[in-house]
Amino acid sequence: MVKSISRRSVLGGVAGLTASALVSKAFAAAQDVGNTLHAPDLTPDALASHEGFWDDVAKQYDVTPNITNLENGYWGIMSRPVQAVHHEMLAMINRDNTHYARQHYAKAEADVLACLAEFLNVGADELLFTRGASESLQLLIGGYNGLSPGDGVLLADLDYPAMKTAMRWLKDRRGADVIEIDLPEPASFDGFVAAYAAAFDANPHIKLCLLTHLNNHTGAIHPVRAIADMARARGIDCIVDAAHSVGQVDFDLSELGADFVGINLHKWIGAPIGNGLAYVRRGRVPDIDTFMGVPGSNSDIRNLLYTGTTSFAARLTIPAALAFHQSIGTANKEARLRYLRNIWVGAVRDLDAVDVLTPDDPRMVAALTSFRLRGMTSTKDNNALAARLRDEFGILTVRRTSPARGDCIRITPSIYNAPADSRKLADALRVIAG
Repeated sequence: MVKSISRRSVLGGVAGLTASALVSKAFAAAQDVGNTLHAPDLTPDALASHEGFWDDVAKQYDVTPNITNLENGYWGIMSRPVQAVHHEMLAMINRDNTHYARQHYAKAEADVLACLAEFLNVGADELLFTRGASESLQLLIGGYNGLSPGDGVLLADLDYPAMKTAMRWLKDRRGADVIEIDLPEPASFDGFVAAYAAAFDANPHIKLCLLTHLNNHTGAIHPVRAIADMARARGIDCIVDAAHSVGQVDFDLSELGADFVGINLHKWIGAPIGNGLAYVRRGRVPDIDTFMGVPGSNSDIRNLLYTGTTSFAARLTIPAALAFHQSIGTANKEARLRYLRNIWVGAVRDLDAVDVLTPDDPRMVAALTSFRLRGMTSTKDNNALAARLRDEFGILTVRRTSPARGDCIRITPSIYNAPADSRKLADALRVIAG
């Protein structure tokens, strides 16, 4: 489980971010708004259906009335208090400009990183700021230097497309033998573990494996720890895509079992777009190449990436996003998202025409779930279905391509969605299914 950050520690870090009292007050305001939510003293599963609390949460978001958005997997909108902090930061950076960037920003960034390290229960020296999980994973995959020509690298059909491209590139970059597997449908915990075990046994030359914690295609949560432990026993390193899991699923990064992880902060933490992290376990930094010959120590994680001028305001807003996220709680968010998901899934499981791809096993699902109409596996079919849901029923979804058995439609509620939104989708699917 993620570590809880106290109000004192969050605001203690915030206080050092700038000399401006106005900015410090903006951060404190984000935490104060979160504290007004007053979650009842219930278990996460019991709280999941407590509509009074979740109505209060939803009121903290500005959401378009023009469509029912069930495509929240792209990125997570900021809550009002976090957005207010972002505006304060933009104004301060624009006003103080280079004076702030040159004199104060390095300390501020270190304070933000310390907040994230506490939240993730890892060391600040194990984290590197990036612009998102894709950049994090590309630098980890492309920079991984533990391969010799002929060594195997493993990827699966449900991995993210850009990450699969990066793994395939290792054939040219490192002389690797690229091995690809299709994960089973219907998905199951034991089935996923067995698929990787079979691949490892059949290809003893594998040295690197890409794993996805919560995949963006079907939303299935992969048993990463079990797979990573099998890999480690065989001398295989794992690079884990945690783009969708951090903030959506309650877990401890330090116990995930992987030494290399890519993370997003603008999906389920609710920070501004352009915030991500690369995690490299202490002692493993030399196994990733420094960025394009950047001078300096090959054991300093900061030398793994150089992006030039950053979005100062976006990064300085992260502690406010963490504060607001923690005022709700990761476990509570996970349970609520699964509850909203289960409403629509439970209402369509009996439809022969609807094939729900994501299992009901609570170990393997939170918000994201995908379906396809039986026999409708093409991109054309699923684009048409997404368009029908949008134009005829006022529901925004998205087509996903990559599952070996064909395209599908992904449904992703957020914490501002209501049970009525899930029922609206279920009703639409019952009409479509005839």
